Amino acid sequence: MRNGKLTSYLNLHLIVFIWGFTAILGALISIQADALVWYRMLFAGVFLFLYILFKKQSFRIPIKEFFKLIFVGLLIAVHWIFFFKAIHISNVSITLSVFSLGAFFTSILEPIFYGRKVLWYEVLFGLVIIAGLALILQVEINYFEGMMYALASIIIGVLFTLMNGKLIEKHEPSVITFYEFLAGVFFISIYFLFENKFTVEFFILTSNDWLLLFILSSVCTAYAFTASVKVMRKLSPYTVMLTTSLEPVYGIILAFFIIGGKEKMSAEFYIGAILIVITVILNAVLKHYLTDKE
Repeated sequence: MRNGKLTSYLNLHLIVFIWGFTAILGALISIQADALVWYRMLFAGVFLFLYILFKKQSFRIPIKEFFKLIFVGLLIAVHWIFFFKAIHISNVSITLSVFSLGAFFTSILEPIFYGRKVLWYEVLFGLVIIAGLALILQVEINYFEGMMYALASIIIGVLFTLMNGKLIEKHEPSVITFYEFLAGVFFISIYFLFENKFTVEFFILTSNDWLLLFILSSVCTAYAFTASVKVMRKLSPYTVMLTTSLEPVYGIILAFFIIGGKEKMSAEFYIGAILIVITVILNAVLKHYLTDKE
């Protein structure tokens, strides 16, 4: 694996670790999922706006590309709302485990988006991850509703990851992310206006929530999301999604030590999680020694 791609791969693992911590923050912040995402995208958008000004990058985007970014922004907003909803009605461990299915969906959809052949080991690894997830579902079926929200979230996540893989070929990651977050805030705001959710109480948060939202929107969103878009200049969406399958491992370990008892799961759950980790490692090895195309 060439130096540039190795660096991107290591950066991706740092990003995935941060995303694992994102789930913890989502569980600790007391506001509803849709409000959480609104604040997250708004604050992250402000941080990115200041960053783009500081770097003296251009905000100009062709109108055709602009509408694509708006659509992706909507997908991101719905993805995160379902993600935090899943956490609130189940827990961090269950939600992140379902996210491991992202690699399988990507192995099917990426060849369609990019016009390449299906790689046998991508589908195989995706099926192995499903087997690990099935082991988890077998013993944790009481979290079924949360799993469905998580499943919808990861399918949407695969779609916008594939679309961003195309958009990054022409535009700066920070500019792409800024417009996507702006669009997400716009769509959620329209929904809130119709639902009369913009009340005085909506803007009254605890000091703990404000602090956690600041960390979530700056480090875990503005930085991590932009960096994840950037690494797709070197790595394929499939590798990004498969590596993201490690998010459950990082998140589950962090949740166990930070949140405690609610995150303690069965032995079968941890066997399934280990199966996912081994699959991610094997994917990296095969791509390095068999194809060297990542």
